Amino acid sequence: MDIQEIQAAKQRFGIIGNSDKLNYAIQTAVQVAPTDLTALITGESGSGKESFSKIIHQLSRRKHGQFIAINCGAIPEGTINSELFGHEKGAFTGASESRKGYFEVTDGGTIFLDEIAELPMETQARLLRILENKEFIRVGSSKVQKTDVRVVAATNVDLLDKVSKGKFREDLFYRISTVPIYVPPLRERGGDIYLLFRKFATDFAEKYRVKPIQLDAEAQTLLIKYRFPGNIRQLKNLVEQISALEMERNLNAETLAKYFPEKPRNNFPALVKSANKEGDFSERDLLYKVLFDMRKDMTELKKLVLSMLQGNTSGKQIFQKHKDLFDNVVEENEDDNFETSENNISSLMLRHSEEDTHKNLNTTLEIDNRIEDITPELEEGSLSLQKQEKEMIIRALRKNNNKRKYAAQDLGISERTLYRKIKQYEIDN
Repeated sequence: MDIQEIQAAKQRFGIIGNSDKLNYAIQTAVQVAPTDLTALITGESGSGKESFSKIIHQLSRRKHGQFIAINCGAIPEGTINSELFGHEKGAFTGASESRKGYFEVTDGGTIFLDEIAELPMETQARLLRILENKEFIRVGSSKVQKTDVRVVAATNVDLLDKVSKGKFREDLFYRISTVPIYVPPLRERGGDIYLLFRKFATDFAEKYRVKPIQLDAEAQTLLIKYRFPGNIRQLKNLVEQISALEMERNLNAETLAKYFPEKPRNNFPALVKSANKEGDFSERDLLYKVLFDMRKDMTELKKLVLSMLQGNTSGKQIFQKHKDLFDNVVEENEDDNFETSENNISSLMLRHSEEDTHKNLNTTLEIDNRIEDITPELEEGSLSLQKQEKEMIIRALRKNNNKRKYAAQDLGISERTLYRKIKQYEIDN
């Protein structure tokens, strides 16, 4: 494809820029348009991915058919199947009549699925059936229907990473990425940034009936060096802000810099602690686990010493003299309470881990309940959690001059629970 065809596509669809990466993306979109191949457009948010879906539709044999752009992340999970594939009357509460979905309405046209990574797994399976067999079933129906729709998908995340985590179907990924199109972020387009700035400045000058904003050489350099994490969308908003607020129409670098955020964000995602990973215990859970392990080790040690003492005469004399030390071990050996107790503890820890993993239970009330649930298990052990809990409460009260509100905050429990514990342990303020 020669440069004239690329320039013609730019003029037709209002695309501004001359960077090599941008030209290659346009060339790929123009070449794949006459076919019926599924295309996957990747790129950061605000980089203009939807424009490429329109290129593919308008230059295809489906250009006279309907074009629908759908943001998959904006449709609730409970209704997305109905929106895409339609539903029958009475299929669910509120379905007072039958309704056609987007894939049925757009028969013979093109559907642009933006943020396709947000699709639920069930919807992914339905979409895969359409791509492979051009078949779908309405929600609440058993009748298979046909549709001839071209799918163009887009995402701003790494779908392969989603696949590896089991959040996106691998077969669907390879089905939609027949032709990948990468839309470069604004910071990789060099001089295109200033071209876009001038275009937006002219547009907003007409809108607000003022002279267009001009930049001197230093301001142009500063503009091009800025990373623009929000890409074209951020640049457009920046130019509109300057056009509406700045009285001086010729800007220098110092004036332009005032409109940039004080601390420009880098392009790396923020690290957020996940509550959905196995083994991700809270500090309280870890403390319980350590105490359980210590209790188990102590009991095993007692068993070993007990067997040694019972194996010889002198040992039996020592055992009889200090029998109280081994009362719990003898009881556990007789009725296997130790195994039962440990199973209870393991089950309890597993339950807390699953609750943290799947429900992210972090409220104070739920923490209090877990303390109440686990306390009876610790009372049987040689290490008394009650004594340590009482000592921690006393320390917290002393630290906060007996102000229960702040002591409760330090302990991570509610005031109600603190009052009850003070009364239970007979702590004198």
